[in-house]
Amino acid sequence: MPVLSLAEAHALVAEALIRCGTAADNAAPVARALVGAEAAGLPTHGIGRVPSYGAQVRAGKIDGRARPSVDRPRPAIVAVDAGHGFAYPALEAACAALPEVARAEGLAAAPIRRSHHCGAAGLVVESLAAQGLVALLFANAPAAMAPWGGTVPLLGTNPVAFACPLPGRDPIVIDLALSKVARGHIVAAQKRGEPIPEGWALDAAGRPTTDPDAALAGTMVPLGDAKGTALALMVELLAAGLTGGRFAAEASSFLDTTGGPPSVGQLILAVDPGTFAEGAVTRFGLLAEAVESQDGARLPGSRRLAARERARAEGLRIGDGLLAEIAAV
Repeated sequence: MPVLSLAEAHALVAEALIRCGTAADNAAPVARALVGAEAAGLPTHGIGRVPSYGAQVRAGKIDGRARPSVDRPRPAIVAVDAGHGFAYPALEAACAALPEVARAEGLAAAPIRRSHHCGAAGLVVESLAAQGLVALLFANAPAAMAPWGGTVPLLGTNPVAFACPLPGRDPIVIDLALSKVARGHIVAAQKRGEPIPEGWALDAAGRPTTDPDAALAGTMVPLGDAKGTALALMVELLAAGLTGGRFAAEASSFLDTTGGPPSVGQLILAVDPGTFAEGAVTRFGLLAEAVESQDGARLPGSRRLAARERARAEGLRIGDGLLAEIAAV
């Protein structure tokens, strides 16, 4: 299996997207996001997305030349319009503006509209926590889960991500999809021609299934049963209802060229940790140490950090099949 350095992987992704009609200054943040996810051990949001993204650019479902616009309607608000382009340039624009606003106002919010797949949401909030901020991200996605007790997809798998700084070390990062597993795992199983474990998804009739095709035509099982669908509803209201994005049931798929742009939303909140109490970051560190002092316990995100270090040292292993798909884009 070929091994690429992170720089080589970045160039591979960016060049493929540019061939499809993506502007170079948009291809770069997409490449950073996909390679970053791959390096962090999150392949469902990694380089395997390139063929689908490229096809959507060619079809016009993603505007590869859209420039995100940034507006400041109120002092603590950084409003971003992704313009039916990739989410990643819009997310980077929001994260570039939020630290200054959060430090001036105590807290800041960035609603993002007319957006697309936000990828590994933990990487976004991590970038803000690395600058000393507490950050939350809510993102909605095309319908894949039914309300609890229902059978018709109405809610997305809707990731929630959180990060906070720690003294002298990498931040705590929590990144959760609100389905039992990320939908990308089912897509990956479908591509491999393999069954999925029972308990991941239901077919269109609401029955448990191990068939990835039936799962993708049906609904995802929510994380924590009814609690998961309640949280997914909360994210729909925050990420789409507040921002003007489309709700899950109104959005087209992130995975294919069918339909128009998904036009989903994201909401990022950033807080200066000194706003409410002195010494907050020190106290964050005390709780982190208490977690790690227990045998077998670890902080969320520690595996991601270890995977990233391996990727920096050893590069990324990319399958021949995927490389051929990307070359054909």
